[in-house]
Amino acid sequence: MIPYGRQDITTEDIDAVREVLESDWLTQGPKVDEFEEALATKVGARRAVVFNSATSALHVACLALGLGPGDLLWTTPNTFVATANCARYCGADVDFVDIDPETYNLSADELQSKLDQAARSGRLPKILIVVHHSGQPCDMRAINMLARKHNFRVIEDASHAIGARYEGDYVGNCRYSDVAIFSFHPVKIVTTGEGGAAVTNDHSLAESMALFRSHGITRSREVMEDEPHGPWYYEQIELGFNYRMTDIQAALGLSQLKRLDAYVAMRQALSVRYDELLASHLVKLPRQHSNGESARHLYVVRVKLQEVNQSRRDIFDSLRNQGIGVNVHYIPVHTQPYYRRLGFKSGDFPEAERYYEEAITLPLFPTMNVAQQDSVVYALEAALKGR
Repeated sequence: MIPYGRQDITTEDIDAVREVLESDWLTQGPKVDEFEEALATKVGARRAVVFNSATSALHVACLALGLGPGDLLWTTPNTFVATANCARYCGADVDFVDIDPETYNLSADELQSKLDQAARSGRLPKILIVVHHSGQPCDMRAINMLARKHNFRVIEDASHAIGARYEGDYVGNCRYSDVAIFSFHPVKIVTTGEGGAAVTNDHSLAESMALFRSHGITRSREVMEDEPHGPWYYEQIELGFNYRMTDIQAALGLSQLKRLDAYVAMRQALSVRYDELLASHLVKLPRQHSNGESARHLYVVRVKLQEVNQSRRDIFDSLRNQGIGVNVHYIPVHTQPYYRRLGFKSGDFPEAERYYEEAITLPLFPTMNVAQQDSVVYALEAALKGR
């Protein structure tokens, strides 16, 4: 089976982890600090705070921005459920903005229209989470202009997009957002096994996120309410969580980060080859927006169902039966049972639903070879023709 994604672990990665295992630190130690500094420097942000998952980072970013009961968060329906769930963890309400049919990202035009309606009704979002689907950046300049006009905060869910660029600079520099979130799950571009990060240019936000990450506990005398009893003293000043990354994970992340640009270049080369090989097939290829360079986390095609005699399920099953580990990203969040119980229904966001009915994610990972890619293309051709 050729998987849709997989990690690449080198001897250097193993040596980096072994060094930590033989050291005095296994949990939060110097490697966490090193990884945070290296990550912030790489993407051009002032601060980075690392976590045990991107979901944790999303949750804490919402808390640091003051999201709570009675507040409203908007996001895209074309994402993994964690992007919306983080608002529910805070007790806030959720709504969605439909996608652009070409980029599959949240549509800036739909956002503007929905904001105009929300302004008239007096129910504007406190936070908008945009998702850089497949690694392609959203139209952040336009979104930032709307955020300033309507006074809401912006989080970039860049779980797919470390190494991507927008207007020539790395995603994560937070020029047009308050916080950006990365994922280091094994199928992502670089991995820490499990893990995530939040980057920001706001020092107070970074300090707040770091506090929530570790039980809400501080050892900083400057923010304590009482005089320390001694060098062992700490205070819990917020209701926090144990969302910490370990030194073991951070060491792996530091090693992987050195190959980030190489990994993205490999993914881009494979994607260009897919574009060439699939140009005459009965699928719509992913479109790349001119203002950004995708990190190419996923390669998603849309089956032209009106031109083939097979259903998307038939094509998917055929590919799996031929040993091609295709997947689908994503089931629209608003159609999940939990969100249906909140009042959402099929038909609410038609572009996201149309996309879901046609989408198939083809295998793409940096160590993929030409023979494997050819096998994917041949199998897709056979599936589309019902062979």
